Formats: sequence, structure tokens, C-alpha cells
Amino acid sequence: MTTTPIRVTVWNENIHERRVGSHPAELYPAGIHGAIADGLRELLGSSVEVRTATMEQPEHGLPQEVVDTTDVLLWWGHEDHPGVADEVVDRVHDAVLGGMGLLVLHSGHYSKIFRRLMGTTCSLRWSPDVAREVVWTVAPTHPIAVGVPDPLVIDEQEMYGEFFDIPVPEELIFLSTFSGGEVFRSGATWTRGFGKVFYFSPGDQEYPVYRHHGIRRVLANGVRWAAPVRRGPRLDATMHRRGWVDGTPLSD
Repeated sequence: MTTTPIRVTVWNENIHERRVGSHPAELYPAGIHGAIADGLRELLGSSVEVRTATMEQPEHGLPQEVVDTTDVLLWWGHEDHPGVADEVVDRVHDAVLGGMGLLVLHSGHYSKIFRRLMGTTCSLRWSPDVAREVVWTVAPTHPIAVGVPDPLVIDEQEMYGEFFDIPVPEELIFLSTFSGGEVFRSGATWTRGFGKVFYFSPGDQEYPVYRHHGIRRVLANGVRWAAPVRRGPRLDATMHRRGWVDGTPLSD
């Protein structure tokens, strides 16, 4: 029996790595998106088809045909969240409500798409000073936690801390502590419409976090977990075509 591969798109702002001679360019010569894509291919093999997209491409690399043929989208952004076109955000938002999985990474908590899906500011405490992050698994039976070291130790990382202004997670999987004593809900999930959303915070551009095997395992598990059980129109569009609006049947 053959299994259809999960169609994955790794989206990256790709600003830091394009600066010649910068530290992120040295760490990630193929871009953060390239490192993430390599990790998914390494751990998931033929069960995935992975492509990448970046902000500087036409329609940010996410035209309708790409979004329509993506089962799981990974989103890494940092420096230019406002520069992401609203029509692309609308497209991704509709796709998530229609069943596409979304993994939001690190500074993507401030992205337009995550804030729209969460309905909150998604603000947090932050420090650029180098810190040791210890990622503790608090839901060891969750599929995203399978095979992940507990704790998962990142020797160099920037600090994200509470309060993190997000809706109460449906599932809290990882909780991070830092060398300064801070804590952070670093891995959490929600459902929106038919789609699954997973936020995972480790992954600053100044550190080789996406080469860490444990981090790669989390993302690979996240892709499997977020793969859609159905992929199609968002619920309100489906109900409208069937003669319903906001849960109320239309009169003939």
C-alpha cells in the first residue's frame, strides 16, 4: 500500500541570511528555510515532499496554487512582519481554516497570520542576551513529543519569557526555562476551523538551533501531527454553498 506524501512548504522571511558576511548567513548559507527543509527530509524521508518559499519571491512565494497544494506550512519571520502582503495572509488564513496545518516558529509569534489566528497581541518578554534554554516536555504522550529528548537543552539561545499573550493553549507540550530563571510556554497547539496550529519558539537566527537534532525531531513530529484530515474550503464557505449562513439554514 502506498501512502501519499505530506506536501510541506517551509516559508522564511530570508532577510538576515541574505546579508553578505552576516552571522546568520554564515550559520545558514542555504537560509533558515534550507536548514529546516533538510531536517524534515532527513527525518521524514519519502513520507514528505518539501519545498521552500521566501518573502522576496513574487507573492512571497505563496501564490494560490502553492497554498492550495500545501498540506503543512512552516512560517519563520522576524524583521519585516508588516511587509507581508495582506492578500497573502488572507490566503493562508483561509487555507488553515480549510484544513492546512501551520507551524509558526520563533519570532513568527508576531506574524500577521499568527496574530490573526490567535486574536491577541502575541507579545512576550524578550532579551537578546545569550542564554541557556532547557525545553521540558510537559505532555510526554503527545505525538509531537515522541522521540524528543527530555529535557532538550539548547546551550545558546535568546530568552523568550512570560507573560506570553496567547489564548490558553488547547495542548501545552513544551515549557522552557532559561539561565536567568525565566519560563516560557515554548510549544503549544490550537485548532482553527479544520486546521491545526503548532507554535514552537526555539530558533533565533543568531544561533545554529535548526541544526540541533532534537529541534529537528520536534519539527518533523509537528509536520506529521499537523497534516490535514481534510483539505478544502473553510467551514463558512462550505455551509454557505449548502444553504447555511452562520449555522442558520437559508430560506428557499
